[in-house]
Amino acid sequence: MPLWKVYHPSGAFSAEDKQELAEQITSVYAAVPIPRFYAVVIFEEVVKGNCFVGGVRNDKFIRFKVDQIARTLPGPIIREWWMRTLDDVIAPFVKERGFDWEISIDETPFDLWSLQGELPPPFESIAEKRWVEENKASPYTYPEKLPAGHFLLTPGVTG
Repeated sequence: MPLWKVYHPSGAFSAEDKQELAEQITSVYAAVPIPRFYAVVIFEEVVKGNCFVGGVRNDKFIRFKVDQIARTLPGPIIREWWMRTLDDVIAPFVKERGFDWEISIDETPFDLWSLQGELPPPFESIAEKRWVEENKASPYTYPEKLPAGHFLLTPGVTG
């Protein structure tokens, strides 16, 4: 989480552009915070004459398809904020260069995901904090699934 697939015209991005965009995308997710290695960006060149929008050839179109797994976006206000945040990240690479673009996000269930054979640890758990620091997947113990820091057990709440 997340997997970004960037479908773009041949020559739209230099190697430096790709590196910078991938770093910008990764930084947005790292601010959540989630481990940086969760972010994967794949650039797919679309040969001139192979992209059509509304049935009309468009050689200046870039499509961002994002699969998010580690986190879901609760509610319309957070979703709108996140979409605007991502638009701000990609704007220098598309809007300011005269491209047409589209971005969409699919949210995949967290429990249908693994990294190097490890199921990702729970959000804000001790293990996840360690993964953030180490920037890699590694085995963790059951106690490391507990929340990092303080957590309260509420009296009278049953489940």
